[in-house]
Amino acid sequence: MKKNSFFRLVKYIGKYKLYLVVSLICALISNVLAAFMPFIVGKGINKIVGEGKVEFGTLSKIIMILAVVYVISSLFTWIFTVIANIIAFGTVKDIRNEAFEKISTLPLSYFDRNPHGDIMSRLTNDIDAISDGLFQGITQFFPGIVTIVSSLVLMFTLSIKITLVIVVMTPLCFLIASFITKRSNKMFKEQQRTVGELNGYAEEIIGSQKVVKVFGYEKRAEEKFNEINSRLYKCGQQAQFYSSLTNPATRYVNNVTFALVGVVGGLLSVLTGLSVGTISSFLTYATQFSQPINNVTSVATQLQAAIASAERVFAIIDETPELEDIDKTKEITNCEGNISFHDVSFSYVKEVPLINNFNADIKKGSTIAIVGPTGAGKTTMVNLLMRFYDITNGKILIDGTNIYEIKRENLRGLFGMVLQDTWLFEGTIRENIAYGKLDATQEEIETAAKEAYIDSYIEKLPDGYDTVITESGANLSEGQKQLLTIARVMLIKPPMLILDEATSSVDTRTEAKIQSAFLSIMKGRTSFVIAHRLSTIRDADVILVMNNGEIVERGNHEELLNKGGVYAKLYESQFKNSEEAV
Repeated sequence: MKKNSFFRLVKYIGKYKLYLVVSLICALISNVLAAFMPFIVGKGINKIVGEGKVEFGTLSKIIMILAVVYVISSLFTWIFTVIANIIAFGTVKDIRNEAFEKISTLPLSYFDRNPHGDIMSRLTNDIDAISDGLFQGITQFFPGIVTIVSSLVLMFTLSIKITLVIVVMTPLCFLIASFITKRSNKMFKEQQRTVGELNGYAEEIIGSQKVVKVFGYEKRAEEKFNEINSRLYKCGQQAQFYSSLTNPATRYVNNVTFALVGVVGGLLSVLTGLSVGTISSFLTYATQFSQPINNVTSVATQLQAAIASAERVFAIIDETPELEDIDKTKEITNCEGNISFHDVSFSYVKEVPLINNFNADIKKGSTIAIVGPTGAGKTTMVNLLMRFYDITNGKILIDGTNIYEIKRENLRGLFGMVLQDTWLFEGTIRENIAYGKLDATQEEIETAAKEAYIDSYIEKLPDGYDTVITESGANLSEGQKQLLTIARVMLIKPPMLILDEATSSVDTRTEAKIQSAFLSIMKGRTSFVIAHRLSTIRDADVILVMNNGEIVERGNHEELLNKGGVYAKLYESQFKNSEEAV
């Protein structure tokens, strides 16, 4: 997986071929010129120490040449760095876009299995780690190769014997770096995984502070956080410790090489008359030749973290998306709302069936109430109808068309959905109400707000419909948030409605008003109402009583009470000591 992730990153970088070519040219010019500097300096030193007389004229020319070479090399280094930024951050942008696009295609089951904080960590922390690693890798890799090759060529032209000393010592650096890197990579992978776990837990606790405080869970939450944080500290410390050994170890070898060059150069100077300028050039080359190796090993931490992070991000990109629409999908333009369930079966876990051979025929314009104990499969039926989950067996028909023959976007557009769990985004109240109809007029938005009985509250706000809602609607009460989501559905007026405990967070008086509004919008529309408060479904055309994924009773309110079965017992348990039960 590590190699696959590396090569996949290379493929993403390959999209910037033109930039890569230009950067390679810049790296070539910059580092070849930089490699010539010790060579030129050596010639200058020879003009100072040769024959006891300084050749100032020649030395001045050498200094001017050295200055020009330095300026040109620095200019191309700057250009190379700018282009490296474009390549690295452009690549990361592409990966982030692809990962987020994939998120939008994944089934709900993926989000049920994975902590939201961990997913967010992959899209932020892990991609940032990739960005850092790519930039460091590009800025060290290209110049490093050019420096090594050009330095090697120039050294061979000066002295083959001293060059062999440097070449023989160099593999030791690679062996040491490889040995340490293999052992630290495991720790970096564990570190990134633990970072995701920590983010997931923090997101969970911060988002549920009221529950945490109500049940006095603060100390246990802190202990759990400290436990995860301690594991992160431990694996992070080990990863950094192992990787930090690389640079000192390779620099030790380089220092030994530097000393050997000095000793061998001195001997050759005595035995063969090797010039002082040449020895000086070799001492510089000994450092310059090993510098790219040191640079790469010094950023080994970021490179390993980048590859470990890439594995986590690519894991999202490689996830199986929702089933594609079949080639001959249709679009329903004039939906009547006739729905049929034929032998529908479903299970979240293969070994544990939830829905068994569910059958129901629902006529257009009907109001269908679904009741039953917790876990009976009420909300699951709605999820299957909307294709949030795929059925195991059977089929579901809308106006005689199998839902798998309808374009998914079109299918979901046929329903308006109000859930018990509200969702609002950071933006104005107007934008939140118009979420399903972006071209809605102000008049339409205000009408929807009135139908949801939230208009009076909005008008009291200083900025009215332009009031900005904070993240997740934190500056609104639960009831107000639910009324806004109801207004959102009131605005689009879809052919069919799904109301899943839609009034669970509002007071009894407002609930009565909303029920009247719902009766108005439900008129002529097929509507599914999931409710635990049975008083809200008395007027339903058909009530389906579910238990263990099967319909155990069906009929209207009076018929089911007269049967004295499951529904009657549920109803009696809610109202046996209430006047409403009379």
